[in-house]
Amino acid sequence: MSASFTRGQLEAIVHALAVVLPLRTPADVALKHHFHEHRALGARDRAIIADTVYSVLRRRRLLEAVTPSASPRELALASLVKLQGISIGSLEQLLRAEERAWLAALKAADLDAQPFEVKADLPDWVIARLRKRYADDEILALARSLQHPAPLDLRVNTLKAPRQAVLDRLEADGTPGVPARFSPVGVRLKEKIVLNRHPMFLDGAVEVQDEGSQVLGLLVEPRRTDMVVDFCAGAGGKTLQLGAAMGSHGRLYAYDVSDKRLANLTPRLRRSGLSNVHPQRISGENDTKVKRLRGKVDRVLVDAPCTGLGTLRRNPDLKTRQTEAGLAELNAKQSAILEAAGSLVKPGGRLVYGTCSLLEEENEAIVDRFLAAHPEFSIVPCAEVLARQGVAIPGCERYLRLLPHVHDTDGFFAAVMQRSE
Repeated sequence: MSASFTRGQLEAIVHALAVVLPLRTPADVALKHHFHEHRALGARDRAIIADTVYSVLRRRRLLEAVTPSASPRELALASLVKLQGISIGSLEQLLRAEERAWLAALKAADLDAQPFEVKADLPDWVIARLRKRYADDEILALARSLQHPAPLDLRVNTLKAPRQAVLDRLEADGTPGVPARFSPVGVRLKEKIVLNRHPMFLDGAVEVQDEGSQVLGLLVEPRRTDMVVDFCAGAGGKTLQLGAAMGSHGRLYAYDVSDKRLANLTPRLRRSGLSNVHPQRISGENDTKVKRLRGKVDRVLVDAPCTGLGTLRRNPDLKTRQTEAGLAELNAKQSAILEAAGSLVKPGGRLVYGTCSLLEEENEAIVDRFLAAHPEFSIVPCAEVLARQGVAIPGCERYLRLLPHVHDTDGFFAAVMQRSE
């Protein structure tokens, strides 16, 4: 990359950063739209641009602290030189005199001398909340794990292929993977590939799904005869996991308020070969489709809308896009959704509440409030549910608490609740 780094590439990076950094839309959406408008960019240039944009987003607080004015050009240069290992020499012809001076100083600087908040590269309001549970050294270990790109995890669709057959095929194709550490249906690729043209993806034998998300799905533990509701189905990753776990038997409703998200489920559902999934758009938690199933459902999964702070490896722009005020709004929404989802559960049935957040306000606090209002529900330790499936996860006894620096997954929380008979 450094040997042939050109003025055009630098200008393309700076242009992309100028488009993405205001974060009026999610970074991946803005970048996709930007590439759509600049079709002349080759695959290699797109990769360089995307890598640098995401490098800046992951360490934005640091880069803004160590550049003279935090302009898109300065952020790009600082990221290339300090974070991506590009030599100043390979950029020499592209630099202004004053840029050479501060870049040389930055190259020599010890980043560990920066204040704690800058090293963690998290917003102050997030750090303040994490400090209620963790010491600073633990927060820093967590924060540093969130500063690296996430690995590429696949979930094997066991209706189409056993995991070993998938691993064998990947090996034969020169893109080897290893069994996931915890998920019995998970595979972690050793390097990232373009998967959407791979025959196993096109056939529905594999889907992209973080291992942490797969573990959350395991907690539902659906049976073949069950009626199951995925209350916030989104694009349906966990829906498809649950459908396969049910052997395409029973009845599985995929609820979501977004037509667009459910539309993204349609091609995935077609590939999966499942016939037990019924996607349904709902207007909200009080929709008549929800009300008619009250007290009738065996298993309900709530993967609640949340800050997404557990997914910062993939979505580093959330550090800027989420706010303290937004957290309070989310908490109200989470409680309302859990209340509605709980009303569906029949006596003896199970309710699983999960988020991809690291914050107690979105996790234990929501569950505690629900349990206080609904004594007919009680906690089932996550460790018990997972043990029946041959899965043991350190630090996940009563609740599921997955942490990137401990478990090498996205950050997830989940609670399993049973309604009395």
